[in-house]
Amino acid sequence: MKKINVLVISLLLLTLTSFSQDIKIGYTNVEYILSFLPETKQVQAEVQAYGTQLQNQLQSKITDFQSKAEVFQREAASMTEIIRADKQEELQNLQNSIEKFQREAQTAITTKETELFKPLFEKISNAINKVAEQESFSHVFSAGVPGVDVLLYAKPSDDISNLVLKELGIDPPKTEE
Repeated sequence: MKKINVLVISLLLLTLTSFSQDIKIGYTNVEYILSFLPETKQVQAEVQAYGTQLQNQLQSKITDFQSKAEVFQREAASMTEIIRADKQEELQNLQNSIEKFQREAQTAITTKETELFKPLFEKISNAINKVAEQESFSHVFSAGVPGVDVLLYAKPSDDISNLVLKELGIDPPKTEE
């Protein structure tokens, strides 16, 4: 068993050594690149405006609920049992409607954000592919997204982010040498 493991490891190392001549690995930080795209600010503004619009609608619903709840509290003692139960049900339905609207608004904002950022991510992806081909990278990893990193260690010289920015027509920031 030990001989088989040594043989398998030896073959694996031999295979990796023969392939290593064709491997050139780079990495980039898509969020970093995204922060330099001029379109990013416009997309962020659109998402913010959409969120504000939904927040205003939500606030209107909350204000309506609060005013009806105040009227109910003032007049509940003088209401008949049937009217009181009807008003309580109406308030409960309004509260449920508000909660549902909050959930749907959050989903709508996320969907809108995804929809608006998709062309930017495609643009970055195309530029990464072009740089990888031009610079003969066989692999390009993603770095810089906490919790989603697929790159645990790399030499700074293998970072192609500034090359991608140049491909996108953006002057990368000057780095201190």
